Amino acid sequence: MAQGPFLSAVVPESHCLAARLHHDSFVGELDISQVMQVDNIDVPVVKGDFNALPLKVRQFVAKTVKKCTPRGIWICDGSPLEVQEIREKMESRGLMHRLNQQKWPNCYVCRTDPLDVARVEGRTFVVTDDKYESVPHVRDGVKGILGNWMGPDQMKKEMNDRLPGCMKGRTLYVIPFSMGPIGSPLSKIGIELTDSNYVVLSMFVMTRVSPKIWNILGENDFVRCVHTLGAPRPVENIISHWPCNPERIIIAQYPSDRMIISFGSGYGGNSLLGKKCFALRIASSIARDEGWLAEHMLIMSVTNPAGEEKFIAAAFPSACGKTNMAMLESSLPGWKVRCVGDDIAWMRFDKNGRLRAINPEAGFFGVAPGTNRKTNPIAMETMKSDTIFTNVAITEDGEVFWEGLEKYVDPSKKIMTWKGEEWKIGQEGKAAHPNSRFCSPASQCPIIHSKWEDPEGVPIDAIVFGGRRPEGVPLVYESFSWEHGVMVGAALKSETTAAAEFKGKQIMHDPMAMRPFMGYNFGDYLEHWLSMKKPSRHMPKIFHVNWFRLNEQGKFMWPGFGDNIRVIDWICRRCNNEEIAQLSPVGLIPVPGSINTEGLDDIDMEGLFHLPKDYWVEDIRETRQFLDDQVGEDLPKVIESELQQQQERIEAM
Repeated sequence: MAQGPFLSAVVPESHCLAARLHHDSFVGELDISQVMQVDNIDVPVVKGDFNALPLKVRQFVAKTVKKCTPRGIWICDGSPLEVQEIREKMESRGLMHRLNQQKWPNCYVCRTDPLDVARVEGRTFVVTDDKYESVPHVRDGVKGILGNWMGPDQMKKEMNDRLPGCMKGRTLYVIPFSMGPIGSPLSKIGIELTDSNYVVLSMFVMTRVSPKIWNILGENDFVRCVHTLGAPRPVENIISHWPCNPERIIIAQYPSDRMIISFGSGYGGNSLLGKKCFALRIASSIARDEGWLAEHMLIMSVTNPAGEEKFIAAAFPSACGKTNMAMLESSLPGWKVRCVGDDIAWMRFDKNGRLRAINPEAGFFGVAPGTNRKTNPIAMETMKSDTIFTNVAITEDGEVFWEGLEKYVDPSKKIMTWKGEEWKIGQEGKAAHPNSRFCSPASQCPIIHSKWEDPEGVPIDAIVFGGRRPEGVPLVYESFSWEHGVMVGAALKSETTAAAEFKGKQIMHDPMAMRPFMGYNFGDYLEHWLSMKKPSRHMPKIFHVNWFRLNEQGKFMWPGFGDNIRVIDWICRRCNNEEIAQLSPVGLIPVPGSINTEGLDDIDMEGLFHLPKDYWVEDIRETRQFLDDQVGEDLPKVIESELQQQQERIEAM
């Protein structure tokens, strides 16, 4: 086993540099041009050639070093050798646990501090001079939920109270990464500076890390990402060998500066800054400026038995079946499903007026509990090698376990829970955290689309919204128009999930499935969506689905999973303008018999499309109240009109 980078690396004398910067502040003075000069850095460069980096990158690194004072700099190249060295270091420190390598080759488990297990939406801010560039005009006395704003001066104080010396005793890793295929006109480049080994390995999976990026970047701008555990050495009372600072977590996005700073958390979306912070919050702001869309959507293709392929982008709140849909295994013979991405879509119209999408990520960061060979056999196959598991349990023979795998594991086996406690199936409590994750390369998904890295993207035929709606909402309906579809997305609701810090089950608004991920004023965001419609463009149809409706006995009315292909079949046929839809007050719903139910028993199709008037009267009233409270004067007039028309149709039922 290697002895660690500081013991094995030879540091060239030319790499012992020091940064002498004109400004003392790290936050608030983000314009690189304000840096007077970079002479030398007074910490060793353990790996890589600092002088070979583009000037703007060197200045960014130097400024971070001056403020955060790491003990060394490691410039990542993403090579297998580098991965192995970092893995060995993490194993030796108890941060990473090796699984049975015969059954789970190159798979490892990490356990976090129990206070660092999910996104912290309440401590995540968008920083702009003008508050209403970031968030809408919320009604007086109402707490806004469509983003958190903090002014630059206040955020500067928050960061200056945290960042000085925050990386003491740790290595600063420089991660050059591309969101999207390297060199694609749809892709964007970021540089993440982090003091977390876990983040380095996870970013290698979730993004495209390569030395090629330096040449492509040149002296162009990039998204600057700074992440720190906020745990300078020496640290006392570390739980699960997972340093963090959960009481002081803060995550800041600076859209105008294309910068992200994250302090205190090592967990997923809080620390893998290429994910929600860059790919949605910052990217949505870039997309607004450049005329495209950055969305919390899966991308999939379906090919019917006749060989006709359609591409679908679908938006679901976290843990609502997005990965299951992206990796769907059809229950109908003759259908072929291919996955392009399971979480994020960047979409723009091409010169021919077709909406094209890329998956900017390179991996899957999926929720583990509930995933098994029945619910998502494709995901189970994808994660069988080269996967980082977080907060799952481990069986005594070195296999993973989480709730949902009970039928596949011998109940007599001893299991080590995500908290490191001994446990067996049938005992109280949960073995895995409800938000435990698998982080796997997309390239090893057995149904990954051959064009998943096509630099031009794939053509989108349909956009689908959906959430967990236990009552009242039909299995599927189509919007009347692009404008009505944007309203449908704005009115999206779902039961809360374990992916965020909320407790208990309740129906919450999650407009466009972007509520936690907005990078600018939601009213302006809706206006941007509306502006996409132009006479020269082929606008995708917009649909809403609900796999989760319950009957009076509390049982799911629709089998879901592979049988969702039956609904997707109807959606694809509607994209071909087949006359298989009928009017309803909320949208176009399938005519009876137009959804293939062959082979299904005891499906109450009438109940799945029943629209209880009392429910919908209250639903539209509550939706209008929500948007009035949360978006107020920023709500586009077109959306107000669509809401009014929908309310009138419902009241006339």
